[in-house]
Amino acid sequence: MTTTFTGTRASRGTRRRRPYRTAVPFLAQLAVWAGAAGVLVLWWSDTTSVVGPAGWLTGAGRITGLLAGYACAVLLALMARVPLLDHTVGTDRLARWHAWGGRCTVSLALAHTLLIIWGYSLTSHADVVSQTTTLVLHYPDLLKGTAGFLLFLATGVLSARAARRRLSYETWHHLHFATYLAVFLAFGHQLSNGADFVGNTSAQAAWYALFLGVAALLAWYRFAVPLRRGLRHRLRVAAVRPEAPGVVSVHLTGEHLDELGGLPGQFLRWRFLTRGLWWTANPYSLSAPAHPNHLRITVKAAGGHSAALALLAPGTRVWAEGPYGGFTANRRTSPKVLLLAGGVGITPLRTLFETLPGQVTLVYRARRPDDLALRGELDAIAAHRRATVHYVVDEPAAHSSPLTARGLTTLVPDLAAHDVYLCGPPGMARAAIQALREAGVPARRIHHESFAF
Repeated sequence: MTTTFTGTRASRGTRRRRPYRTAVPFLAQLAVWAGAAGVLVLWWSDTTSVVGPAGWLTGAGRITGLLAGYACAVLLALMARVPLLDHTVGTDRLARWHAWGGRCTVSLALAHTLLIIWGYSLTSHADVVSQTTTLVLHYPDLLKGTAGFLLFLATGVLSARAARRRLSYETWHHLHFATYLAVFLAFGHQLSNGADFVGNTSAQAAWYALFLGVAALLAWYRFAVPLRRGLRHRLRVAAVRPEAPGVVSVHLTGEHLDELGGLPGQFLRWRFLTRGLWWTANPYSLSAPAHPNHLRITVKAAGGHSAALALLAPGTRVWAEGPYGGFTANRRTSPKVLLLAGGVGITPLRTLFETLPGQVTLVYRARRPDDLALRGELDAIAAHRRATVHYVVDEPAAHSSPLTARGLTTLVPDLAAHDVYLCGPPGMARAAIQALREAGVPARRIHHESFAF
């Protein structure tokens, strides 16, 4: 099923990628690695010599402990929702950095624990069990540090892919708040017992500055800003309308919504202040360009929270955090753009379809024709800008097209010359990225946010 409107409206120009949008991700990584190097310098400057197996083990334990503590601060900073990072690096990329860093941090903390126990047991000529008991019960703040380590380890295990699939988004999200407590419990142990900090006021001041700075970012962007915006914008549910089987649009009204600054392609975290929903904030994309008095999201029932949105009563109060994400026109580098949507992944692409300048083609994939949400709007936008929409469904087979390089180039012959904005289920996204690369689309022109965080 293809809706074609011949001709293309006059291009309003191609937005060049702003230099800082490519520089910020590099500078962010550089800052992280520079900080890790600084931690190693701290250990080196405080270590006169390393002698024998006990010395090597204890030294390695000190290094891994310092790096684990520094990594905790980095992990929290990555998820502080700082707009500069979020809008340039992208929320999903930050989440991937956070997940990778979390695995490293848990490994470093575990290595620190084992190496210190082993090194100290060799030094004191004690067995591992008695040495562990001595450390935990008789060293200052180490009992709290042990509780923090176990809590951090449990969070890491529950975040593993196999365990993550068995947890709802809401449960997984709230379990992550345990990391705040874990870091708090472990912080005092480092300053009380760390050989690099005891008696070193400069190192202590730097460590306090690092963690207090991260705490300030978290307090401001995770709590103060959402609270202020909730009171300022006074969002309420205006109506809930069905769009497709299991898909509804939630229309919201409020005050001063133009101040939110939401760009097409971005999402917000929505907290609906009603029974069963108030305690969690879930990410949903705007499915229409933001209006000073009106916002809209379109949601597919994929869990308890999203399914409950169909039952929202008009007048329900709403708090919105954001906007977040770098899935915007600022990523564009070519005058030709392909929007490739799968299922409810159409929501951020629908706003881009309306607002992106130049030649834009939309390919929208779904299981059945009835599952094509917002189709009337898409056809109207295509007619207005004289663009092409390809609707690809699995059933009936006559309207199916394989998600392969050949299938995509059949729909978009000069595909390699396009920027591609991609949004859909994980399996579809992986297949699409592989097909796009095989069709000659450079990786830098494939723009994708998974929204799986």
